[in-house]
Amino acid sequence: MRILRPTAAQNLGSQWICRGCLQQRLRSSWATAPFSTTYQKASVRNVRRQRIIWATVGGSLGIGAIASFQDVKHGAAVIQRSARVLGALILNINDYRTVLNSKDKEKDEDGWQSMLKACHQRCAHRTLRVLEQNGSIFIKLGQHLSSMNYLLPVEWTRTFIPLQDHCPESSYEAIEQMFIDDTGQPIAAHFDNFDRHPIGAASLAQVHLATMKDTGAKVAVKVQHPALKVWVPLDLALTRLTFSTLRYFFPEYDLEWLSNEMELSLPQELDFALEGKNALVTREYFKMIKDSPLLVPDVYWGRKRILVMEYIAGHRTDDLAYLDSNGIDRDEVSAALARIFNEMIFGDTPLHCDPHGGNIAIRRNDMRTRHNFDIILYDHGLYRDIPLQMRRNYAKLWLAVIDADEKGMRQYAHEVAGVTDDQFPLFASAITGRDYRAVTTSVVSTRSEEEKEVVSGAMGDGMLQELVQLLGQVPRIMLLILKTNDLTRNLDESLQTREGPVRNFLILARYCSRIVFREQMDIICSSGSMLWPRNVLQRLGAWSSYLRVEAKLSLYEWYVFFRRIARFSPLASI
Repeated sequence: MRILRPTAAQNLGSQWICRGCLQQRLRSSWATAPFSTTYQKASVRNVRRQRIIWATVGGSLGIGAIASFQDVKHGAAVIQRSARVLGALILNINDYRTVLNSKDKEKDEDGWQSMLKACHQRCAHRTLRVLEQNGSIFIKLGQHLSSMNYLLPVEWTRTFIPLQDHCPESSYEAIEQMFIDDTGQPIAAHFDNFDRHPIGAASLAQVHLATMKDTGAKVAVKVQHPALKVWVPLDLALTRLTFSTLRYFFPEYDLEWLSNEMELSLPQELDFALEGKNALVTREYFKMIKDSPLLVPDVYWGRKRILVMEYIAGHRTDDLAYLDSNGIDRDEVSAALARIFNEMIFGDTPLHCDPHGGNIAIRRNDMRTRHNFDIILYDHGLYRDIPLQMRRNYAKLWLAVIDADEKGMRQYAHEVAGVTDDQFPLFASAITGRDYRAVTTSVVSTRSEEEKEVVSGAMGDGMLQELVQLLGQVPRIMLLILKTNDLTRNLDESLQTREGPVRNFLILARYCSRIVFREQMDIICSSGSMLWPRNVLQRLGAWSSYLRVEAKLSLYEWYVFFRRIARFSPLASI
């Protein structure tokens, strides 16, 4: 039986409904859903059609006003970019409307599912063409959507995968003019050598190798695509209009939080001077952590659209041939990554919110004592400060997850994200990437293919709508933490380690227990003098409890290590 969420009438200890019952319930809800009934009458359809037309016209006029282009030559391009987006939006809405309203008429459930999948594919291809033609931040949006396989149909995520490698390159002439505009000097005034062809390009920027004029140092020069300055205001307005229009016609699938988060994060990612400051803060913080293999390239200078950094090259974390041929232990790389990002989540430094495979590199380094490799972290544009109380509650949530303490999980899920009891099973699966049965038994085990299919099937059986609604109400910082969790989980799985997730959960538990211990000490210190007998006893109790947990975790980590050295089979769970 597939484990899905309980109904609202069920209490905490109730049984889960099966897939067949859920489908029956969904068929009933589809029959009364707004997007299934709105278009039943011809008069209502006409009203809707007129609204679409007026929304398009009004949206185009509004976007033109928002963009505020002073040069008349941009007028045609504004209209063309807007028409592509709005045209695809209208066609997609109409396409989905037609298919969804045909459900009651279609007697064959499998036949209707095939129609829906075909609709997904048509709309995804239509949208892909617009994203590729408009470029700019639409490429970044498509890249983000391609990784949201937990939220979007596979037809959409699979179709958008080519955007991961579809990054435009700005011409050398355009980069030269940007240097003059932003620094008052041409490229040659700053560098002796500047490679005209970038070594890498992304949706927002590209990187050139160069040699500093004064010092002769080899540097990586990150330059923003000059066209972004022209098109970002318009493209953000188009993105906002798209998601708000989709929310209007399909309120059950409200993805407006995506555009809201993009409007908040994109200005930060486009400020390379801020990125340089973020990089230096992270660099200095991890220098203080003994034996940390993290390297953050030094920053020489930066402007709003230009960042000059130390050049440090490496290999992707999923380049397993490089790791194996250089004697770099995959399990040690996995553990080091776990320590780095747990330090960011539970420590005293901001969180890097975009740790995908392209932003992390590995290189061999025999000068280190504990490891024989460096982990290089790039792209420091998107950081967030996690409030201290959220860090503490999030740590307690994970300790409850590791202990399979459902009562504690529900309590701290509400504390960190306002999650209700009905929403909790879905939230628990979202933060762990696991089926709810695993969360309530032993999350510290390797995900099987069967479990992945169960989770995927649950999304297809109607959980998607509930997940969209849940993600729309949780705090924005929690969305970025969930994104970071998902990306680091993918990094770990791509390493194909021998130990599976057991060791990383041990590392997570140590960080969680440490921050909880610090909270206990803060509470004791705030209650009066540390010399009071009661405070002395409480402090000793907190210390002894923390040291017992540390000792147990240390012994168990050594046990796992020796099993790996002896080439025993990995542990299934703790």
